[in-house]
Amino acid sequence: MTGEVVVTGIGAVTCHGGGTDTLWRAMTAAGIRRPDEPADPLAVMDLPRINLVPDPDLRAARATRFAVAAAREALADAGLTGLSEAAVVLGSCMGEPGPNERERGGEEWTAPFRLASATATRLGLAGVAHDIGNACSAGGYALGMAYDMVRAGETDVVLAGGSDAYSRVALGCFNRLGAVDPDRCRPFETDRAGTVFAEGAGILVVESAAHAEARGATAPLTLAGSGWSCDAGHVTAPHADGEQIVRAMREAVGPAGGAASIGCVIPHGTGTRLGDEVESQALHRVFGERTPEVPLYSLKALLGHAGGASAALGAVAGALILRDGHVPRNVPLREQDPACAVWLPQRAPVPLPRGRRRVLVNAYGFGGSNSSLVLEGAAA
Repeated sequence: MTGEVVVTGIGAVTCHGGGTDTLWRAMTAAGIRRPDEPADPLAVMDLPRINLVPDPDLRAARATRFAVAAAREALADAGLTGLSEAAVVLGSCMGEPGPNERERGGEEWTAPFRLASATATRLGLAGVAHDIGNACSAGGYALGMAYDMVRAGETDVVLAGGSDAYSRVALGCFNRLGAVDPDRCRPFETDRAGTVFAEGAGILVVESAAHAEARGATAPLTLAGSGWSCDAGHVTAPHADGEQIVRAMREAVGPAGGAASIGCVIPHGTGTRLGDEVESQALHRVFGERTPEVPLYSLKALLGHAGGASAALGAVAGALILRDGHVPRNVPLREQDPACAVWLPQRAPVPLPRGRRRVLVNAYGFGGSNSSLVLEGAAA
C-alpha cells in the first residue's frame, strides 16, 4: 500500500454548535464551559453531567443527525458533489442511543450500530459502509481504516470519522464507576476527578491524492500516518507501562525522524487520573528530550469527552491548526499535575515551526484499544 492519502474536507458538530468555524472560534477563545444536565426524567444518577450539542430533541436519532450534518459540511469543504460510490466509515461508542434507549417497544427491530449505513442513505452514497465500535478510540480506528482502504486502492473517497450522542445507559454506567468529574472535563489538572462526556461528530473526506488532483481539488493536508495496538489487559484501565500506546504513536509518526517533525499533539487526555499519567509518560518515551518543546492542545478541556467521536474531532482540530499555522492556547488549568509533565500552552497561541507542520492525534478506548494518527500540512 503506497498511494498518498489526502484530507480534502472537514466537518464538525460540537457542544459549541455546528460547523468548523464555530469550533475554531471556541478553540481560540479558550473559554471554560460547564456541563449540561439532560432533560431526561429517567436519568436518575448522582452526576447527570454531559456537554450537549445545542439541539433540544433527545429522543431523535441524534448521532445520525450529527454525522450527516458534519458529513455535508465536509463534502462542501472538499468541493465534492454528485458522488455515488464513496465509502462511509464511522466510529461510535453507543451507535444510535436515542431510539435504542428511549423508544423501545415497537414491532420493528433495528440494529444499534447503523450510523454508517444511515449516513450513506441520507447522502445517497452506495459505497462500502462500516460501523466501528472500538469504544473511545473508534473514530481513530475509522480514520485508520479509511487510510488503509485508500492506500490499498479499494476506493478513492471515504467519509470517515465518528459520532456519539447522549446515552442514559453510558452516563449511568460512568456514574456507577465513579468516573464523572462533578466540575467539568479537566485533563492534566492536579485534582481532576474523572471525565465529562460530550456529544458531537467529526467527519473528514479522506481521498486518494490522484483522485483529488484529477478533479482539481486543493489538498494541502495529508493523512500521513496511522498506528493502532491493543493492551490486551484490563477491560477499562490502560496498562501502566504504556508500551502499546507508545507502539501506536511510533507507528503513526513513522521511522527515524518522524517524531522530530511533530509540531503539536492532540492527546487523548480525558481527565482520568491513570490515563493522563500514562499518556504523559508515553509521550516522553516517544519525544525524549524534546517533550517540553512539543505543545499539546487538550481538546477535551474545551469540548468534554466525545467518546467514539473524540479522535475524529481531534483530527478536525488538527486540520484547523495546520490551516491556521498556530496551536491555540489551552483552556486554563488551575494547577497542572506534576505527574503529567507535558507542555500545555495557556497564555498565547504557539506557531507551528517550519519543518514541523505535523499534528499527532491520540485516542484510547476500553478494552485497551489504542489509535494514533498524523496529519501533515503543506510546507510554510
